[in-house]
Amino acid sequence: MQIVGLTKEDTKVIEQVAELLIDAFAHIPGYLKSREEALAEILESFAPKRISRVAIDDDGNAVGWIGGIEQYDGNVYELHPLAVKPGAQRRGIGRALVRDLEEQARLRGAITVMLGSDDDFDATTLSGKDVYPDPLVHLAAIRNTRNHPYTFYQKCGFVIVGILPDANGFGKPDIFMAKRVSAEET
Repeated sequence: MQIVGLTKEDTKVIEQVAELLIDAFAHIPGYLKSREEALAEILESFAPKRISRVAIDDDGNAVGWIGGIEQYDGNVYELHPLAVKPGAQRRGIGRALVRDLEEQARLRGAITVMLGSDDDFDATTLSGKDVYPDPLVHLAAIRNTRNHPYTFYQKCGFVIVGILPDANGFGKPDIFMAKRVSAEET
């Protein structure tokens, strides 16, 4: 497997990534349900101040894709999205893509990579609850109940830095995570 930059000229790979996105996010209600929506997501990744990287298997086929969006004048890159072909998951492809994005962001001068990991599919102890008036108390006690990706990101070195309650409707929060990718200035 190799990880390379995805460009708009890579039409065959773009088609594969579109299918990969639909398959990888099939469990998320209303997200990337059509080829057109998936292609639009991919095309957005070619805009300035964006990173678009694809994992290619030994046969030249896309098995994973990751994107990054510059934030805060380049000090931060938002990881969005990360998808691995369902049949290729749990083989280190996602971790390799995350490491690659971290390096790409660092090379562009970023200090931090951040992400939002929605729980709009009842996968953590935050789901379905009114976490007000003290969301941080609930966040401190978070547990993964149904294979939520936040624990994958923790294994990649990210930490939970916050929550936006009800971001996707009542009891459907967005969990914010971040990781420093460059050394402290001295």
